[in-house]
Amino acid sequence: MAVKNGKEYIEGIDRQQINIWYQGKTIEKPLSSHPAFNGLLKTQAEMYDMQHQEKIMEQMTFQSGTDGERYGLSFLAPRSKEDLVRRRIMMELWAEKHHGFLGRSPDYMNTTMMSLYTAAHLLQEYNPEYEDNLIKYYEYCRSKDITLSHAFIQPFASRLSELLDEAQDSITAKVIDRNENGIVVNGAFMMATQAATCDEILVFPSPLPSMLEPDNPYAFAFAVPNDLEGMTFICRESYSDTSHYDHPLSSRFEEMDAMVIFDHVFIPRNRIFYLGNEEIGVRLFSEGNFHSYAGHQVLTRYIAKTEFLLGLISKLSDEQNISLEAVTMERISRILTMLENLKSLRLASEMMAEPDAKGYYVPAKKPLIAATIQYSSFYQEMLSMLQDISSSSLVMLPTEADLASDAGDFISLYLKGQDTSAWDRISLFRLTWELAIGPFGGRQKQFERFFFGNTRTLTSRMYNVYSLDKYKAMIDEFLHHGETQVF
Repeated sequence: MAVKNGKEYIEGIDRQQINIWYQGKTIEKPLSSHPAFNGLLKTQAEMYDMQHQEKIMEQMTFQSGTDGERYGLSFLAPRSKEDLVRRRIMMELWAEKHHGFLGRSPDYMNTTMMSLYTAAHLLQEYNPEYEDNLIKYYEYCRSKDITLSHAFIQPFASRLSELLDEAQDSITAKVIDRNENGIVVNGAFMMATQAATCDEILVFPSPLPSMLEPDNPYAFAFAVPNDLEGMTFICRESYSDTSHYDHPLSSRFEEMDAMVIFDHVFIPRNRIFYLGNEEIGVRLFSEGNFHSYAGHQVLTRYIAKTEFLLGLISKLSDEQNISLEAVTMERISRILTMLENLKSLRLASEMMAEPDAKGYYVPAKKPLIAATIQYSSFYQEMLSMLQDISSSSLVMLPTEADLASDAGDFISLYLKGQDTSAWDRISLFRLTWELAIGPFGGRQKQFERFFFGNTRTLTSRMYNVYSLDKYKAMIDEFLHHGETQVF
């Protein structure tokens, strides 16, 4: 069976000999034993184990018609609307496991690779070898159930360095050497979420213009294992903790973000997907329908996360004895309305799906962009609801150790709820604190706000996917219908 289980996932991560820095020191021990990473690794291991559960195996995997193997369903390139629904059901099962808090759960990058695979034919007119590389890499990821990260964004200093263009001291990521066996790359990429807890990384920066077209050194895409010589990972501070009681979210779902440095890293020829031509990079994403396929996966995650916040806000309202107040019912109804709206937009994207030139069914883009724009601001609104309902209860929060101490009797006496023990009441508010005002929640807030770009990018994407001509023509016809012009 091609799909891996949780044990295989963790063993694969622990086998890597990556150069990884955390809090000023290199990590020498296996990541599965490191407190900054082991909570997430356990969660994703449980997700991979779901692929082997007999009751849901048909919903989690698909069987290849060529080799009879079972593969993860998020690798499935859809040939019908029914295939899109199958993909969505699988993604729902994983999203329900992590409640939407894993923005880079494995199905996100599996979907990304699938979308690029559907556009691999574009490379044939440019370089058939790169088409073959991309197809074979997709098949490799599918057959080995590779856990993949990605690096797209360059640091501010690197982007500023673009002004230096071809100057030797430019630090913009670029190809600095090449031969018949591959290329050598220098540069840095940030916000590589889960880079340390994945098997490999897809590097696909936005192409920069160059006077050297069609041999633009800034235009390239490749995928490599995390432990190539010359690669360095620098992690941000972890928001995780080992206590599920004190940090119920980060102890399970903390996705480490890292900056990845490529210092004279040799990229083998068979791992290069395009090189030198910035136009082909743009076409791979647009004609591979990345935003449609990824948007379908992301919207499924949004729905799971909204359901979690709906449950939490409802529980808090009960705990604060305000569930029947008009303002509470208005808040709950607002979330329910948005939840139904998100589900309807996802359904619309599936029902209006159409085949591309190669016969792959693509979810309709317009409903998915609309959902992304709405959720970017609505998520912030739900966090504000949590803060309003909780008030000062988010500030005075003893820990699990406090409750177990000699002061625990005082805490149990004075911090109990109307019908709940202090242990249960504090547990509920610690969950709320971590999501509404804690560092884990702050990172989630920023992550959702800019997931697919800033407000200008999102609104531009929506504006450009529509043609307004027919709507303007409707107004012209209304204003001048049956009108006799007077000169």
